Amino acid sequence: MTTPETQPAATLTDRDRAILAAVDAGFERTVEDLRALVRIPSVSWDAYDPAHVQASAEAVAALAEGTGVFERVTIERAPIGDTDELGQPAVLAVRAPKAGKPSILLYAHHDVQPWGDESLWRTPPFEPTEVDGRLYGRGASDDKAGVIAHIAAVRALAEVADPELGIALFIEGEEEHGSRSFSRFLELHADTLRADVIVVADSDNWDVDTPSLTVALRGNVAFNVRVSTLGHASHSGMVGGIVPDAMLAFAKLAASFWREDGSVAVEGLTEADLDVPEQSEEAVRHEADVLEGVSLIGTGPLLSRVWAKPSVTLTGIDAPSVADASNTILPTVRFRISTRIAPGQSAESAFAALDAHIRAHAPFGAHVAYDSIDLGDPFLVDASGWGAQEAKQAMADAWGTAPVEAGIGGSIPFIADLVAQFPESQILVTGVEDPATMAHSPNESQHLGVLRRAIGAEALLLARAGDRSA
Repeated sequence: MTTPETQPAATLTDRDRAILAAVDAGFERTVEDLRALVRIPSVSWDAYDPAHVQASAEAVAALAEGTGVFERVTIERAPIGDTDELGQPAVLAVRAPKAGKPSILLYAHHDVQPWGDESLWRTPPFEPTEVDGRLYGRGASDDKAGVIAHIAAVRALAEVADPELGIALFIEGEEEHGSRSFSRFLELHADTLRADVIVVADSDNWDVDTPSLTVALRGNVAFNVRVSTLGHASHSGMVGGIVPDAMLAFAKLAASFWREDGSVAVEGLTEADLDVPEQSEEAVRHEADVLEGVSLIGTGPLLSRVWAKPSVTLTGIDAPSVADASNTILPTVRFRISTRIAPGQSAESAFAALDAHIRAHAPFGAHVAYDSIDLGDPFLVDASGWGAQEAKQAMADAWGTAPVEAGIGGSIPFIADLVAQFPESQILVTGVEDPATMAHSPNESQHLGVLRRAIGAEALLLARAGDRSA
């Protein structure tokens, strides 16, 4: 851990040191709170028990109540689009500003990804286990550590001084399932959520010793594609070699998405002009655990391929398993395509490009149809406002290292909704992850040193924001 004594002393006041000391003193309690949240399997996908998401929301609400800071704490649900169906429960905690101070909205999410094949986990996914300074468990980092970072930062600030700035805590319950009620939630609670600065704690850091402010995010276009060539299945011995089966059509269509070097071959998907720091191939291969002899894909600087260029991944396919394979020509194959799009391109234009590509490259006149379309726009952060400047200074003081302004290859589609609803707000994307976190994968973990420093940085940011006038 970086202690106050090793941080840049010129920027630290007695109050700053007291806040960081409060973070340290309460850190054991903070980790226990995180452990309790991780034990709740709050998967928000339709096939999983929604009672766990409700239990998770209730646990977060109790933590917010326990800070003693918020004037009102409620669990809310909003409609999904224009339907009568309600989204998953979200926690909303509010404290009004005093004496003309600004307001800050703190966002995170308490739902988690499914755990997948439990045999791939070295420790039980919902029994938080500490190994070598990391806490393992599904959601230990993404994003229950983000939730806890907000709670612990508010708690530490309140132990040192009565905060006068306005604080709204918005802990969503369905980010891992597309934030389907997010935009309606913002509309229904716009007056409560409107803030000068919005802190989205759902990103990562450069490494375990260097903080990051995320300034570029790729967008996402994901949808299911159904490829059909026949009205019914047939015996492969009788018609094989005459009629095109759907698996053949799928294989040829799938291969069309990439060039020989693995770069994306879809006309109309654009690239962004971003300056990127150098990254070694060795570091990439280590972080991704690339097998010996397997080459990397794409062209250009390594980080530009992740931050500034599109990528296409096929994330699922509905087809018979090898165990169930029979001598049958398939009439239909369905697959899911997940496309990350570069900053500067809208998700709608990217979907149009993918649609045109698929229809142009569907072989043998195969029929195609789509379902479950999810669109999320990319995002570029304006880091020139006072919120970003204060956040970067707070990171430098709490970590003892200057932060990096970084892009990430992932997507946070709901940020576009925040921009649309609150165009005057400064949006800061922070996080508690690091390159070894393995979010969404087996053996997800949270580095506890990173968590401690992230809490300290946020607590300092809140305190310094409270020194300003709105």
